[in-house]
Amino acid sequence: MRDRNDQNRSGPGFNRRDFLKGSAAAATATAMATQGSEEAAAANLKTNVFAAAAQNVTLNVNGKDHTVKVEPRVTLLHVLRNNLNLTGCKEVDERSADGADTVMIDGKTVLAGSRLAIECEGKKIRTVESLRRGEKVDEVVAGFVKHDAMQCGFCTPGFVVATRAFLDKNPKASLADIQKGLGGNICRCGTYQGITACALEISKGGK
Repeated sequence: MRDRNDQNRSGPGFNRRDFLKGSAAAATATAMATQGSEEAAAANLKTNVFAAAAQNVTLNVNGKDHTVKVEPRVTLLHVLRNNLNLTGCKEVDERSADGADTVMIDGKTVLAGSRLAIECEGKKIRTVESLRRGEKVDEVVAGFVKHDAMQCGFCTPGFVVATRAFLDKNPKASLADIQKGLGGNICRCGTYQGITACALEISKGGK
């Protein structure tokens, strides 16, 4: 009578028991490799995840460090207005499409409502309030007054910041340059003529 193991042979030197052993070893190795990859991915993910609880965030605003305790989901706009009482930034809509919340971060114009406060640690933030020192105001602020570049005034702080940042980088801008450079801000009162007149006067019309 043939041995039972002989009945399971699929060829010389190989039987079902060998096959099952090999399959089990391969499955174990795959599981270990997968587990290792998942653990590595989880470790990398943890470095980019912040706890949902409120935590201290230090922001450099207008040359001074301010430490506030906020949740990671809180925007820079809300911290400026609600925690630091810097209300020049305006919250007009939830899409940050009008530019009323314009600030400067490391010299670049940014919509404060589109940035989380925690993202701005270690950066230099400037708001419209930085353009006044006592009774002295920036020439852009004075120029807006001179050319009547505001009506309701709601968009004005954002336009002033955007104009200051633009002229810092384009001190000899032409009318076309100014219109393009300030295209990210909207004035529903339509005071564009006064705004561009102010910018042109400061830039000497590109001359």
